[in-house]
Amino acid sequence: MLRFALSLRYIMLVASIGTAVGAIVMFWEGSVHTLNGAYAAVIEHDAKGAVAQVMGATDSYLFGIVLVIFAYNIAFGFVFDLGKAERQVLPAWMQPSSMHELKTTLVGVILVYLVVDFATDWAESNFAETWTVLIKPISILLIAGTFRLLAMPEPGDNQH
Repeated sequence: MLRFALSLRYIMLVASIGTAVGAIVMFWEGSVHTLNGAYAAVIEHDAKGAVAQVMGATDSYLFGIVLVIFAYNIAFGFVFDLGKAERQVLPAWMQPSSMHELKTTLVGVILVYLVVDFATDWAESNFAETWTVLIKPISILLIAGTFRLLAMPEPGDNQH
C-alpha cells in the first residue's frame, strides 16, 4: 500500500512537464516581442513602441525563467528521489528544502513579475489621470506586505 501511495508522486510529473512547456511558450512570446521591438526601432523609428516591446519581452522571459525554476523544483523536489551525491551536483535553485520555500519563491517571483508588468503597461499606454491607475500599484504593495509576512521565519526556526 505504501509503495502505491509513493508512486502517486509521479503524477506531479504532469505538472512539471506542463510547466516546462509553458516556459517554452513564454520564451517564444519573449522572442516575438524582441523582434517586434527591433522592427519598431529600426524600421519604424518608433522609440516608444520599441521600449514597450522590449519591456514586454522582459516580462515574458522573466515569467519563462520562473516556470523553468518551478518545473525543476517540482521534478527534483517532489518526484525524483535523488541520492545524496546526485543532490550535491544540482544547483541550489533546483533543491527546494520545503514547500514553504517553494511558496515563498513563488510569491517573490509573482511580485517581481507584477512590478515589471506594471512598468510594461505604463510604457505601452498613456494612463488617464484617475484613481484607477493606482489599483495595480496598491495591489503590488499589498502583495509585498504579504510576502514580507510569508518570508518571516516560522516560530521555532533559528534563522536570523
